[in-house]
Amino acid sequence: MSPKRGDDVPRPPIGTEWRLRFATSEAAKGWSDLCAEAPGNTRRCFEALRAAPQSTAEPDRQHRLHGRLGVRTLGGDAFPQWEYEVTAGGRVRYLVDEPRRTVHLVYASTRHPKDTDT
Repeated sequence: MSPKRGDDVPRPPIGTEWRLRFATSEAAKGWSDLCAEAPGNTRRCFEALRAAPQSTAEPDRQHRLHGRLGVRTLGGDAFPQWEYEVTAGGRVRYLVDEPRRTVHLVYASTRHPKDTDT
């Protein structure tokens, strides 16, 4: 997505921070919804992903997905898929591209994703 007039200006990563990118239009829309519904929690998610997208310090909040959801392909490359719990229902899923120090947001929503329901 190219920025256009009226868009927020993204904060550039500095030092050891990771770059955050939207991998899908749906993730961009969902992120906007999360920002409106839970700005404080969404900001904490942003900061956590910028600082340490593979952190296991708070496994109830931030963790790598397992099984069929553990890896996802983007642009022909496979990446580990992680999830961050923003609110009780709100989630952000992202792919970690270590060589490029980039986090690709593939899902963001105020509602829990259906693919984990069994």
